Amino acid sequence: MNPTEKRIRDLQEQLREHNYRYYVLDDPLISDAEYDRLFRELQEHEKAHPEFSDPDSPTRRVGGAVLGSFGTKSHRLPMLSLANALNETELREFHQRIVRATGDPHPELVGEPKLDGLGVELIYENGMFRTGLTRGDGYTGEDITENLKTIHQIPLRLHGKPLPPLLEVRGEVYISRSHFEKLNRERADAGEKLFANPRNAAAGSLRQLDSRITAKRPLEIYVYAPGKIDDLLFKTHTDFLEQLRSWGFRIHPHNRLIRSEDDMIAYYRDMEAIRESLDVDIDGIVIKVNDLALQERLGMRTRTPRWAIAGKFKARQEITQIESIDVQVGRTGVLTPVANLTPVQIGGVLVKRVTLHNQDEIDRKDIRIGDRVVVERAGDVIPKVIKVITERRPERTEVFRLPDHCPVCGAKVQRMEGGVAVKCVHRDCPAQLKNGIEHFASKRAMDIEGLGEKIVERLVDEGSLASVADLYRLDASVLEKMERFGERSAANLIASIGNSRKRSLHHVIYALGIPNVGEYLARVLARQFASLDALMQADAASLIAIDDIGEIVAESIVNYFADPDNRNMVRKLQSYGIDPREKVSAYAPLSNKIFVFTGTLTTLTRDAAKDMVRELGAKASGSV
Repeated sequence: MNPTEKRIRDLQEQLREHNYRYYVLDDPLISDAEYDRLFRELQEHEKAHPEFSDPDSPTRRVGGAVLGSFGTKSHRLPMLSLANALNETELREFHQRIVRATGDPHPELVGEPKLDGLGVELIYENGMFRTGLTRGDGYTGEDITENLKTIHQIPLRLHGKPLPPLLEVRGEVYISRSHFEKLNRERADAGEKLFANPRNAAAGSLRQLDSRITAKRPLEIYVYAPGKIDDLLFKTHTDFLEQLRSWGFRIHPHNRLIRSEDDMIAYYRDMEAIRESLDVDIDGIVIKVNDLALQERLGMRTRTPRWAIAGKFKARQEITQIESIDVQVGRTGVLTPVANLTPVQIGGVLVKRVTLHNQDEIDRKDIRIGDRVVVERAGDVIPKVIKVITERRPERTEVFRLPDHCPVCGAKVQRMEGGVAVKCVHRDCPAQLKNGIEHFASKRAMDIEGLGEKIVERLVDEGSLASVADLYRLDASVLEKMERFGERSAANLIASIGNSRKRSLHHVIYALGIPNVGEYLARVLARQFASLDALMQADAASLIAIDDIGEIVAESIVNYFADPDNRNMVRKLQSYGIDPREKVSAYAPLSNKIFVFTGTLTTLTRDAAKDMVRELGAKASGSV
């Protein structure tokens, strides 16, 4: 080995050791400045001598090439959800079930904080990090290996021995509250859209196609469970966690061994009491049987293990005041009242606005402008008004009524017969157009990446977009004139719009935004009619004859295509090359049957298997 290669290898090993001591042991041996000096020296050597490059080098954490999309891979063992216990009584019932099933009055359990982040699976081969997947649907995840490599708490090479030929580790990626606040301050200074909460920030960071962006985000990880492991056996879950720690992974410091029902309840109460003081969001605890052989014996229900449960905390609540109520207009014209609140921190998130849904909901809860209200973050994510504190109602409050005219275009609104919705029926309403274009471009529809709310708003306001079809005649020069929109960004958006022409028929049908037609019915219609032309010509009788489509949906579809403006818009889309055809099989031996796919499929993905049985007339469901 020549001196240069030896120096490169020495620097790599030094930096791996310093990473382990800093990120895992929290016991650094050198200053940040000295670490940076070693890191830069290694970067310079590797750049000058690429023949000595190492895919597991610490310098690889800065991100690499931009991807076109994420691939998908199946989990060898499913990443299943846990059953929930919503209170102490349900936790006690879980403990009693374990006692009855095992005959042991004091089964040994493990308690762990339930982090509010993104579940991932890390796959190591002979000690080297090779693949990282999102949880996905539990059976198939997206390959985000390059992004996960940027997280310093994930060892690229395991520390110590023994090392199994194959090791799968599950963990939770998150952004701490303090880092989240700093990240949002930086985004505000740069004029960028703020993240709603730490979980959204972590999710958006993990799914960047450019791993160099991910590398700049303060992502962290705790690991908590095994996937598949070859050639190493552990007796208990705690043994496994200790081995993970010795390999270089971070284990949450608030894990606890539990030896009785009262221990379990004490742990639940302790964690709920300190949740606000932690720098990471937790929304509950996880209780697991410690004995791995006993876990195996207890087995699984359809979708959840019998040997573990998630103890959920009560939703966070705070009292604040309704300062005013705005009215938003959605893509279908529905008017939605939204309360502006005196800003209040709920679980580390500043809540300023909350939807009030509709006039009936406002009347039922007797919500008035000026009221003091209890606001809860449902599932620790979505804020909602739980109740009005009527005993503390100010002397002056204002009863709210939805307007008779659209607040955006001024057209008279109508209350829909038999429902609670109040709608603007003026088809040229700018709010409906903007929201309709956003829906059309969304991931589950035409998947036009980069076409966000602000860009749509500017393009509509400037007259560049009068319908979704106008997207396909957009010119890069129009985009380049917009503030904060450079040549590269414009080219990327135009390319993404062009790629959307390849979307399948069910995506296009869903993108049209036909009232009462969601993703599932869009698939049904695509399979039945096979083309946009055939669907546009369908009458109510032929639609009602299809399973899953009733009179209301049939009427919505017929009315949508009876509108000359809608038909013209579809014709324009077809003229721009958006006219996909669906394969139709008259052979439907699986009609009236429902398929649920579980476990790992050896020859195709679960989505491909679902598509296959759908083509043969069956339905594909996510659960029994």
